[in-house]
Amino acid sequence: MMDHDNYPDAYIRGILNTVKTIAMVGLSPKDNRPSYFAFKYLLERGYRMIPVNPGQAGGEILGQKVYAKLADIPEPVDMVDIFRASQYATGVVKEALALKPRPQVIWMQLGVRNDEAAKLAEEAGLKVVMNRCPKIEYGRLSSEIAWMGVNTRTLSSKKAQLSGRGIQRMSLNCTIVAGGVTTAADRAFRKESE
Repeated sequence: MMDHDNYPDAYIRGILNTVKTIAMVGLSPKDNRPSYFAFKYLLERGYRMIPVNPGQAGGEILGQKVYAKLADIPEPVDMVDIFRASQYATGVVKEALALKPRPQVIWMQLGVRNDEAAKLAEEAGLKVVMNRCPKIEYGRLSSEIAWMGVNTRTLSSKKAQLSGRGIQRMSLNCTIVAGGVTTAADRAFRKESE
């Protein structure tokens, strides 16, 4: 069983580098809600984001079709990100475990911790993260947060590795969506790569 009070950076980085499709259960369509910010951030980093919210089913959030429940999603999901209160996590995990194929990861957002749900998922062979935000962890591990001026208690004169072309976004060494590409930017990128 994982120590859910302390996750090694390698564990979190491994998850964020491996998953490609994330179903976010409890995403709000309101652009001032934390779930909306996290969803948008991960979508912009190249993850396939699938919103799950029964009250919004059939509509779209940030251009992505909304599903009522995990079982309605017509494609495999690598990670289920739970943006619901802790008492609902066990039900979401049970729904995730019924999927074929099963997701690889159950991720419970900041403030969401349910040891029973974590035990169910881990006994079924899934990785579990609780009380963490993938948006924050991505930013921290990619140095994006430090690049934007947040104190990391680490001094370095080295600029973090940038990825893509055009508008720069940092990465965990995984493919992400870059901003617009111009001929000059493409030429500069190729020159840097040589």
